[in-house]
Parts: sequence; C-alpha cells; structure tokens
Amino acid sequence: MSCKATAFLRYQIHKFHYSLRIQSCQNYSTSTAEKIIIPPRIERNSTDILRALASTIKTDPTAAHFKYHDDPYLIPKSNMGKRTFAMAQEAGRKAAIWIRQQHPDLFQQTLSDPPIKAFLPQQVFNEQSTVNEDILKEVIENVQVSDACTVYNLLTSQNVEISRETKQSLLELLCFYNCEDPLGEEFIEERWFSQENRGKERQRKTWKDNSLAEQLFISLDPPDSASYSAIIQGMAKYCQVEKAWKYFEESQAKNIPITCEAYNNLIRVANFMREGYDLRWKLVQELLTNMKQQEIQPNLDTLNAVLDTISSFAGAKQAKNYILSTLAEFKNLGVEPSLASWYYILSTLCRDRGAKSGVLYDIMNNIENKEFQIRDIKDTSFFVTAMEVCRNHLQDIDLARRVDQLLHTGNNYDLIGDSYKESVYYRHYFALMCKTEPLEVFMEFYDRLVPNIYTPEPGVMIEVLRAIELNGAIEILPRIWSDMIMFDHTDRENLLVLVLSIIVQFEGIVEDLEKRVQLLNITWDIYTRINEQSETKNNRINFTGEILSNILTMCVREKDFEKASEVINKIENDTNIIGQPNFTALESFVQLCIDEKQPTKAISVVQYCVDAGFTEAGLLARHIVQSMTLDESYVNRLINIVGKDVLQISQSGVEGAKKSETV
Repeated sequence: MSCKATAFLRYQIHKFHYSLRIQSCQNYSTSTAEKIIIPPRIERNSTDILRALASTIKTDPTAAHFKYHDDPYLIPKSNMGKRTFAMAQEAGRKAAIWIRQQHPDLFQQTLSDPPIKAFLPQQVFNEQSTVNEDILKEVIENVQVSDACTVYNLLTSQNVEISRETKQSLLELLCFYNCEDPLGEEFIEERWFSQENRGKERQRKTWKDNSLAEQLFISLDPPDSASYSAIIQGMAKYCQVEKAWKYFEESQAKNIPITCEAYNNLIRVANFMREGYDLRWKLVQELLTNMKQQEIQPNLDTLNAVLDTISSFAGAKQAKNYILSTLAEFKNLGVEPSLASWYYILSTLCRDRGAKSGVLYDIMNNIENKEFQIRDIKDTSFFVTAMEVCRNHLQDIDLARRVDQLLHTGNNYDLIGDSYKESVYYRHYFALMCKTEPLEVFMEFYDRLVPNIYTPEPGVMIEVLRAIELNGAIEILPRIWSDMIMFDHTDRENLLVLVLSIIVQFEGIVEDLEKRVQLLNITWDIYTRINEQSETKNNRINFTGEILSNILTMCVREKDFEKASEVINKIENDTNIIGQPNFTALESFVQLCIDEKQPTKAISVVQYCVDAGFTEAGLLARHIVQSMTLDESYVNRLINIVGKDVLQISQSGVEGAKKSETV
C-alpha cells in the first residue's frame, strides 16, 4: 500500500473513532440529564448540624452530666450536692451579668462582628433618659417588662402621644407576665432546679391590683376585642377571678367578642366562680356555647382547660362521663389530645382513694412508640403522673416499663420536666421495681442509673434495704452503705436502725472474714457518726437502746473487746439514751468479759442491770461466779450488788476465795 493510501486509511480510522467519541458523549450527556434530580431545599436552623452530630453518640448513663467537672472528687453525688453545684455556676453567671450591667465602661472591647446584643450591657432608663415610641416598641419586643413600664411612664409624663397598637402590645406583655420581669432564658439551671411548684400547686390570687396593666386598659378608650381579651386572660391566669368575670360580662353586653385564649383562661377558673360540681360543669358548657355562637374554633388549649376543670372535681360520680363526652366532642372537631390531656385524665380517674381504673393501659395503647413535642406547659407532668399510677394505683411493673420506654423514645425525655419531676419519676419507678423484681435484676437497674441520673431519696433507700433484708443479701450492704454516705443519708435514724438490724440478723451467715470486718466497720462507723454529732445540729440523732444493743452485739460477735467496752461505757454513763438496751446483748458482753478474763467490766454490767431493773441480774452475777475464779473483793462486790442468797455462795466458798487470794 502506498504512503498516500496508508495516510488516507489512518485519516478515516481517526475520523471514525472521533465520531464515536462525540456520539458517546452526547449519549452520556443525555442519560445523565435524565437521571439528575435536584431535591427540594430543606430549611435548616443554626443547631441542625449539632443535633445531627449529637444523634451519633449514645447517652452514657454511668457518666456524670457534662455541666459537672470531669473529676471524680468534684462530681456531686447527692441531690443537694447536684443542686448546689449547678446553682453555684448559675450564681457566677449572674454575678458576671451584674458586673457587666453596673460597669459597662469596663467592657468596651468588641466581642463579635456584627455585634451580638446579648453580649452588650442593657440600656438603663431613668427620669433623665431620652425615649420615644420606637424605644418602647424595642423593650416590648425584648420582653423587658420593668423597662417597658419605665419607658411608658416617661413618655406619659412627657405627654408624648403613643399609638394604640403600641399600647395594646404593652398591655398584652404586662398581662402575660403580671408586670414582673421573667427569668432570663440563659438561666437554665435555675429553671431545672426550681424549688417552686412542687407537686400539684395550689392556685391562689397573685394578680397585682391597680397595676399599670389595669391603668393601660382604662386608657384604651373605647376598649376593643383585643383589649378585653388581654385583660381577661391576664386576670384569669393570675386568679383575679371576680374582675375577669366582670370584664367578660361587660364585653358580652357590648357585643364585643373575645379570643379563644380568653375563653380558655375563663374555663380554667370555673371552679372559683361556681359552687358544686354540677354548677361548674354547667358554666363550662355555657362558655363553650358562647364560643360556638361567636364562631370561635376551639383548640388544644380549650380541650386541656376543660379537662383541667374536670380534674378538680374528680370526686363527682359524673367525672368520667364528662371526660368521655369532652374527648368525643373535640375528636369531632379534629383536636388531637396532647400529653397534658392524658395527664388531666389520669389525675381525675386514678386517684389514691378512688376505684381502680385501667385508663393508663388505653392511653399507652394510643401513644406508645410516638415522639412528642411540647404543646402545653402541663405536658411535662404526664410521665411523672403515669409512673405514679403504675406504682400506687396499678402496681404493674410491665406497664411501668412501657411508660419508661416511651420516655426514652426520640426526644421525649425533654418532657420529663424539671429536676423535681425527674426525681419523683424515678422514685416511683425504683420503689415499684424494688418490690416486684428479683434483687439481682433491680441491682442491675440500680447500677445503671445511680448516682448520675438519679440519686435515691431516703424513702427509696428504705425500700432497697428492706429488699436486702428480705433476700438475706447482706453481701450487697457494704456497697449500699457507701452510697448512703455519698448521698448524705447517714443522718436518718430509720435508715441507720434498719442497717444495724440487717447486720445483726445476717452477720452469722457470712463466712468470708474480710466481709465480716466490713460489716463491723459499718457498725462502728454508725456509732462514731452518732457519737460525734454536733450539739447544735438540727435533727440530731439520739442513741436508743435498740441502736446500742445492735452495735454491742456486733462488737461482741467479732470479739472486739475494746469497742464493746466503749459501748458499755456509753450505756452506763449517758443519761440521754432513749430506752434500755437488750438484756441479751448485755449478757453476751459479760460472756466476752469472762473469755477475756475481765471481771471488773463484767461486774459493772451486773451493777447496771440491777440499776436498770433487769430481773435477770442475779442469774448474770451467778454465771460470773461460776465461770471465773474471783478473789474476795470481786465476790464481795457481787454480794453487795445482788446479795449472798442470790449468788448461792456458802461460807466455805468465801473462805476458799480468801485462801486463793492469799496464795
């Protein structure tokens, strides 16, 4: 083939390969275009990445909370220690905020760009401050209640015209917070460890009469629907029932409708406006009828307000019918109950003195394995109430496990409430499990949660000790005693008495010498703690005959004559001891004195028995004489204490004692 032909062939081959590549790219481009699907944009907030990262890490219940120092010597164990530690940190933050507020001139550096308002000192308003309506709007938006009051008063004193819209916003702010500054959002620990509202709080009037809120309402002339709704909501929320009802009747007379929220608050205080269950229920029905006539759509808060009112007259025979009719009605309206709704139902039907109700089984069948978001402030009361029902009302450990599983589903643990509710929840769970489960199963649960998740209260510790006593599991006692020291339970007399009782009952079955020494150390630790109490200590524990008898018995069994003698000295010389020690314990000490050849201590015990009125004192003295070789002085002391006839000693016996002494 010629060179020209070869070149032409190469050209044709190259052209063919080039056309294939072009076609392949076109086909790839076409197929790729068909497969590319751009997903819709998902809105993300600033913490979504952190939440995604956190979801990859499982919670370790054996680790302390991250807010405590990562140091075993500094991590608090008791409930009081946890609260003190966290609140101390909170106090430090408050001190820093106060210093920043009082001395803003010391903090001129720029911490962020653009500036973050939370890092800057708040503006202080006084009589010399220059203010306007925009500033008033800003403090209202920032929920600075006291500053809003100050700015409003300044504007009023300067005869500055304020728009009705701004006045309405201020009225709503003051009514919602009752003219008081709320706790700052940054003070998380103060909310968590709050000592207020423990248990089912008692409603009482806290509304501030003749406050700026009422003056502001009067200035809104004529008041409209928003004004009436705000003042009625505020007064009903803080139990100023008479004025709230007065403004409600006034609005109805003027044909001014009020909001659904205002009706909800009126329904919640129906108990204060009527006497008797029937009249209260009738009032609730009237308010609901008014809402229907005004074409106001009820919502979840309406449902919970009705159930809350029903829960307050749970003693009525018709309470269950009221609940069923309410749930049916709101179901037709498309209103789905929240955890707060179920809480009110449990509070109504599962009362301690009422008939047993299995409504919690039905509730769990309805909500099991679901994840919840908080929709009502009382949502945080459901879990603690459900666990209380499992323990006290139904005594069903399987149901309690279902409730606990629901609590740990998704982010439901956020609805546990505060520190107090969490503690009560686990108190009921622990007590129920301790009574119904084998001790081995319970201790596995105990090891997983104590002390970082839950610190048992003295009442729960009593149940644990009783379970140990019932099972004769004295080998667990040293570990439990160590926990009691950490939890500051060693100043509880009933706990100490029970610990000593368990030791005395089951110490004899312990064969391991090391464990017997541990039990003796626990016994002596209890004696030392009681003996070394400060005279000024509150709830001071006094020695009792029972406590000293058990301590003495344990010391005698372990042949510790020195410790046993100290206890005897305490019995003989302390006049503040309540009751008398057990004669058996005294008798066992006398036998130890005989074994140790200590007649002086033995005779002193006989003297104490006579002084205390024990009828067995003579037998004890006779046993000493028969078991020991005594000289004349010891024999004469015993004769002086109980008499020669009681000892049954002949003259030859006395002479023999003299002869023995001479030799």
